[in-house]
Amino acid sequence: MLSIRTRTLIEVAETRNFTKAADILCLTQPAVSHHISQLEKDLGVPLFIRKKSGLELTPEGEIAVKYAKRMSVLYNKLLKELTDIEQQPMKLTVGITHTAESNFTTEVLARCSGSSENVSIMVLTDTIKNLYNKLGNYEIDLAIVEGTGCPDNFNSVVLNTDFLVCVMAADNRLSRNAIVTLDEIRNEPLILRLPTSATRIQFDSELRNLGDSPENFNIILEVDNIATIKDLVKKNLGISVLPRSACLKEIRKKSMVALPIENLSMARETRLVYNKDFSRMDILQVITETYRETLELVHYSLSV
Repeated sequence: MLSIRTRTLIEVAETRNFTKAADILCLTQPAVSHHISQLEKDLGVPLFIRKKSGLELTPEGEIAVKYAKRMSVLYNKLLKELTDIEQQPMKLTVGITHTAESNFTTEVLARCSGSSENVSIMVLTDTIKNLYNKLGNYEIDLAIVEGTGCPDNFNSVVLNTDFLVCVMAADNRLSRNAIVTLDEIRNEPLILRLPTSATRIQFDSELRNLGDSPENFNIILEVDNIATIKDLVKKNLGISVLPRSACLKEIRKKSMVALPIENLSMARETRLVYNKDFSRMDILQVITETYRETLELVHYSLSV
């Protein structure tokens, strides 16, 4: 179903060379050149600029390649789903953020997969921006992300509401407080997520809403891995701002303390996000119910 011209466009864009693309596709070089010429004629735009150093995509070519790759992914997904009907279990690819990886989301997915012989789940971790791109390109089936809201081109369901908090070692001088102020945070070494993470973007945005800026704080380290941040915080090498749900185990063991930050209301939602044409509502139901059951178990364990 995927046309040979579409495959040719993708390979020529990857190799930037007709001859190399022909070798990969097991075609002749003139055939590859003809495919591109026919595409340019059909679309009414030039796709490549011929230069001595090789082929270069035009702006129109960049758009055509983007959709050609999306068509290729969808075609491969079609083949996979047709195979899944005959060969159970169904293979589901779920993208999660680094924050979700640090809380009990992976446990939820393991419970879902383990409780059903008809579902096999592959988990990929990435930034929220990349996950939305992969979801839009059908490279993943579902995404579990944190933040507020989601793009209009997707559907979503709220799994949980969480809050960003200031976390510190149990023996930190601020740990005896009921709340922590921005001035107190300003005087502490701060270990934060990368500026591209949803956690960091939300914190920076809240600061700017108050007329403040992250540049006014003593940020000594920026780390992408939440587990690394928590390890450094527990050693009292600095304090951080993280989702409370990502620190529940440490809070329970009293190796870390989590405090609200004065004048900042940093609510955030955990959402299950999916394409509007996603048809397996039974899978969404299982994940949603398992998430809430696991959340209740975690809250119960913290209360006893």
